[in-house]
Amino acid sequence: MKFTNSSLVVYRKISPNKTSRNHKIDTITIHCMAGNLSIETCGNVFASSSRKASSNYGIGTDGRIALYVEEKDRSWASSNAKNDHRAVTIEVANDGGVPNWHVSDMAIASLIELVTDICKRNCIKKLVWSTNKTDRINHLHGCNMTVHRDFAAKACPGNYLYNLHNYIAEQVNERLGVKTAPTNAAIIPESNPYKEPTTNIRRGTRGEGAKWVQWCLWRFGLLDKAGIDGVIGPKSEAAISVAQKMLDLKVDGIVGNNTRQTFKQTFIK
Repeated sequence: MKFTNSSLVVYRKISPNKTSRNHKIDTITIHCMAGNLSIETCGNVFASSSRKASSNYGIGTDGRIALYVEEKDRSWASSNAKNDHRAVTIEVANDGGVPNWHVSDMAIASLIELVTDICKRNCIKKLVWSTNKTDRINHLHGCNMTVHRDFAAKACPGNYLYNLHNYIAEQVNERLGVKTAPTNAAIIPESNPYKEPTTNIRRGTRGEGAKWVQWCLWRFGLLDKAGIDGVIGPKSEAAISVAQKMLDLKVDGIVGNNTRQTFKQTFIK
């Protein structure tokens, strides 16, 4: 396998946290820095071997692009070796914090250009995103975009970037010469079609309120859409706990007022 690196890079600081890649590049995994780090600062973070973390590229709020791990090598980014062996991983700085981890327009523009360049050089003919976690982790239906939260109880890449994935795929595909049906869902998440509960939602709860919570969990990528069945069972309860951990809430598996309000703030109504 022959690997090259992007010519869009303006800063290089190669991390010791890497492994020789054993799979061709066919996947893109976008991460968030969970902070407004410059590409130099992020490079310094990954330069420490004790950190045991890295990414192939980094993008600052100013849109500048850095290389931390060459594409010939696997970065240590996604809490999943199998994913990192086949993916190019990209850390993007955040100019806003929890719960959405906003990303600047300049960073998004550079991200689209970088991903386009990666796809062209690695013969990825079309970028495909799915809101279904099963599709993502198993590369079903052509899906070749994954996120860190697929493999670990983390908020990464943050809800702002997560909700932009379909838009990013559309923009990249346009540059690759691939026609796809446009959608606004990547920019403006659909409204929750279920009635918001007024009481606590916990294991054993049934009905419209349970579906409201499950819809939120689906939008987080923590529950398959088929899981919106109106019954809070063990799987939904576990997903609630993961979401609470992601959002720095009390982890109890119960959607009380605080968790419910945070869920509401996370999604555009």
